[in-house]
Amino acid sequence: MANSTVLIESLPTREQEKGRERGSDFSVLSRRMADAGLLRRRPLYYTVRFGAVALALAGGVAAFVTLGNSWSQLFVAVALAVVFGQLGLAAHDLAHRQVFSRRRPSETGGLLVANLLLGMSYGWWMNKHTRHHANPNHEEKDPDVSPDILVWSRRQATRAEGLPRFVGKHQAALFFPLLTLEGLNLSFSSFKALRSPSVKRPVLEGTLLVAHFALYFGGLFTVLSPGKALAFIAVHQGLFGVYLGSVFAPNHKGMPMIEEGMRLDFLRRQVLTSRNVRGGVLVDAFMGGLNYQIEHHLFPSMPTPALGRAQDITERYCAELGVPYCQTGLLASYREALRHLRSVGEPLRDAH
Repeated sequence: MANSTVLIESLPTREQEKGRERGSDFSVLSRRMADAGLLRRRPLYYTVRFGAVALALAGGVAAFVTLGNSWSQLFVAVALAVVFGQLGLAAHDLAHRQVFSRRRPSETGGLLVANLLLGMSYGWWMNKHTRHHANPNHEEKDPDVSPDILVWSRRQATRAEGLPRFVGKHQAALFFPLLTLEGLNLSFSSFKALRSPSVKRPVLEGTLLVAHFALYFGGLFTVLSPGKALAFIAVHQGLFGVYLGSVFAPNHKGMPMIEEGMRLDFLRRQVLTSRNVRGGVLVDAFMGGLNYQIEHHLFPSMPTPALGRAQDITERYCAELGVPYCQTGLLASYREALRHLRSVGEPLRDAH
């Protein structure tokens, strides 16, 4: 596993930087990817993948209507949690223009999938995720490591107050239970962001969000009794949050944090703060290609089916440069993330 010491040692020296442009190492890698044809769009792949997700969603809705007011609906809730997770991954790929090269169809697809089908603001998430990609694991600039509830570094722990200070003491144990609230948090944050400049079309996005929840809650409380409807929501939203968190947690959690003043070129900033997850076809499907996190961060618009081959090229190139390249299994990635959470929360436990 990479650590801060390795990160510092892997920084290019002043002599190495002399006579070459910033980012030239990445330029070489980018040419290799282009020469291998890995940046081309894959319309057939996305047609099949999105078609399968659409069929799964339609099947889930049909099963819901057929079963009626039954506790068997909780099995439908479990299945739809997985479908919603796949919809989230579809929205992610649309946002990165992996599906369409032009902005308009990407945005249209993103609004329909994120706002209408998921109940999450596309504009809010795009702004947040773009800032994350620009500065992954940067304590001051990456919104994904801001100390809202959890703390991600010892420096954040020493400054924590309120809820982060309370939760941070036992955040490793609380991490997965807290993920059950992530789906609801995404929706709450989306409505809250409608008043923010980050959402460029608040009326359109708000209308789509209201339409989503009118259909969602209207369908649930029409078909099910209030108790069954609430149980369905708890299972569906809880497992949806756990699914999303399980996909995104291995990518950066437990990797080196970047502090203000650290000098990293683009390639090293993305590689050193990201972790790949091995696992084959099943992990690829479960994580929607985000298990190739290093390659995704280097080439955000690269279509998912190209990432496996890109991984081989990137790993060999990093070996040429002497840049640490982190890759591990899925369960090991969770252990590393939880170990990191426990470690950075230590100052809070010691203070107690």
